[in-house]
Amino acid sequence: MRKDYHNILNVPRSATDDEIKKAYRKLAFQYHPDRNPHNKEAEEKFKEINEAYEVLSDQEKRYRYERFGSADDAGSIFDFGFRGNFDDVFNDLFGDFFGGQRQRERKGEDLRYNLYIEFEEAVFGVEKEIEIPKEEPCPVCHGSRIEPGHKPSVCKACAGRGQVRHSHGFFTINRTCEHCNGEGFVIKDPCKACRGKGTSKTKKTLKIRIPPGLDTGARLKLRREGAQGHGATTPGDLYVVVHVKEHPVFSREGDDIAVHINVNFPLLCLGGQITVPTVEGETQVTIPPGTQPGEVFRIRSLGVTKTNGYGRGDELVYLNITIPTDLTERQRTLLEELANEFNGDTDVTRRGFKEKFKEMFDWKD
Repeated sequence: MRKDYHNILNVPRSATDDEIKKAYRKLAFQYHPDRNPHNKEAEEKFKEINEAYEVLSDQEKRYRYERFGSADDAGSIFDFGFRGNFDDVFNDLFGDFFGGQRQRERKGEDLRYNLYIEFEEAVFGVEKEIEIPKEEPCPVCHGSRIEPGHKPSVCKACAGRGQVRHSHGFFTINRTCEHCNGEGFVIKDPCKACRGKGTSKTKKTLKIRIPPGLDTGARLKLRREGAQGHGATTPGDLYVVVHVKEHPVFSREGDDIAVHINVNFPLLCLGGQITVPTVEGETQVTIPPGTQPGEVFRIRSLGVTKTNGYGRGDELVYLNITIPTDLTERQRTLLEELANEFNGDTDVTRRGFKEKFKEMFDWKD
């Protein structure tokens, strides 16, 4: 059974990001295990609250949850949401209050890469190679930041604990040691090759599979392909943001592809066949006699592959009538005769050809 994340956080479906975060903080503080020791019910409630916040705090996950009932429809090879929302809020809220007993994983910064793809590539999917700047562990010190042959010194400020304890009345608070930044040691002989950073700059080529159906703004997550970071135990993540280029013929309307075709009014009156471009080549569409300007024809299953994996959208063919601006004498004569047949009025010069044409076909600008 699908969980109601809005109900779990006591927020409406229209709640803003700030309202969701505020509700989460209040409930997380109330049900936190450190405030409810040995309380299984509170522990389960805390997990539920965290799960709900993980989905509703991320725009892509929230959209997929509210549309499909799940935030995990993206598949195993890519992830539309950012991880770590809970870690950030938890550490902001509880990091100092509960004495820092939960050691947060030291993680490098996340990186963003803007990937531009063609319209057809977005429709059918594509595999791309990208080159990203990368910081790898220094080949000389292997990431230790210490010159080979030397050792770090124990931090005297925290005695190697990485934290300094402060007492305030009944409370004892552990804070990160500012002298060693929580590492417990001080480097007096930094590596000369990397100048004590522990990393060296290089470039890395990655292959990325773009699933069919993605649109501009979709994000692909590559775990541990981000920055290594100073003193980090694991690299950050790389987020590839997809941008679909505009197409000269096609445009996208959700899962449908739209195309605008110019036709003349005799075709609309008499009917016939027109050639229509699609993403899979040209096809023929039959226009019935008496078709009205602006009518839309639907070609089934020639649209965009749906991201949930079930079928494709359609192609929408919009008919736009073209009005000639440089009539020949014969064309003018024939149109005047046609206007006379429709209206019984040969005085086409009195109101002008354009007005007669609008009246004849009940056309509006």
